[in-house]
Amino acid sequence: MARKERKSPQFNLAFLDVMCCGFGAVVLLVMLLNGKMLTHRKEIVADLQSEATRLDREVQAGQRYLVELRNSLEQSDQEIVRTEGASRRVLEQIERTRRELAELKRKSRAERRHVKALQADLLKLDQQQRRLAVQQRDADRGRQARSFIGQGDRQYLTGLRLGGKRVLLLVDASASMLDETILNVIVRRNLGADEKRSAPKWRRTVKTVEWLTANLPVDSRLQILLFNTAVKPVVEELQGTWVAVGDRPNVDRLLAALRQVVPADGTSLYQAFAAAARLRPRPDNILLLTDGLPTQGSSRPRGSRVSGEERLRLFKQAVRKLPAGVPVNIILFPMEGDPLAAISFWQLGLTTGGSFLTPTRDWP
Repeated sequence: MARKERKSPQFNLAFLDVMCCGFGAVVLLVMLLNGKMLTHRKEIVADLQSEATRLDREVQAGQRYLVELRNSLEQSDQEIVRTEGASRRVLEQIERTRRELAELKRKSRAERRHVKALQADLLKLDQQQRRLAVQQRDADRGRQARSFIGQGDRQYLTGLRLGGKRVLLLVDASASMLDETILNVIVRRNLGADEKRSAPKWRRTVKTVEWLTANLPVDSRLQILLFNTAVKPVVEELQGTWVAVGDRPNVDRLLAALRQVVPADGTSLYQAFAAAARLRPRPDNILLLTDGLPTQGSSRPRGSRVSGEERLRLFKQAVRKLPAGVPVNIILFPMEGDPLAAISFWQLGLTTGGSFLTPTRDWP
């Protein structure tokens, strides 16, 4: 019995050794596995932190881009507002232009009808004047201070009122007196002085002045003033001098100087009528040779183009400068694009007690 009691502790120790070894192995295995898991977890955490950092940077970049987009959107909205405002203004301007164009067309049609009616009246008056001229031809024969040879039957009295003690001839010497059309005026304006003097329209004007001086009463006196944008006497030495119609040398000087004139520049009827009003003694008859309404008044216009309404306004302004009670006899050499000229000058002749004539191309 005593021997069996000695073997029992050895068995227990062996069992405990086995258990401890097994437990140690398990602990070791757990520690190994746990260490590997910790390492893997750290790697995962590092990866996640890197990804989080990258995503944070992308978020910040996205926010900056969003701010830029918002600024761009605000600028686009402002541009849209400005564009809409400009569009409205353009549409309003188009509408105003359409209304003005419609009004101009309406006025143009009315003016054309009025012009045609007045032209018919002028034709009747011209025919009456010719009949009276034929009746008076014999009575006036032999009263001329100088001779003038016309072209056949065109050498007739016209009904112009040529009487008066002091007769003032206002001769338009502007560039438009070079031709009857705007295009040809532009062409001739760039030619030399001799070509300008030889322009058919200007030669007709000079011949008309010669005809007038030949048909003025013998006891009359005359002055010839040229006007374009300014006014000057045709002969400087005779400025302010009323030359007797019978004073052949001085009348010849006037006509010779007129033949050397070169038409140029615009037309200021204001300056011409103002000069007539300043003459002392003043004229008692004015003979006006021109081709249309003025293009400027007391000063040069601001723009390069003058509308028909503006030219009519300048004409009315010029008429107010005329000396009171002096008849104005107009000889009009019509210019294209100026439909109101004939009416306006006809009314001027009528209201001042003068006359109006639009000669044919072969007159005088």
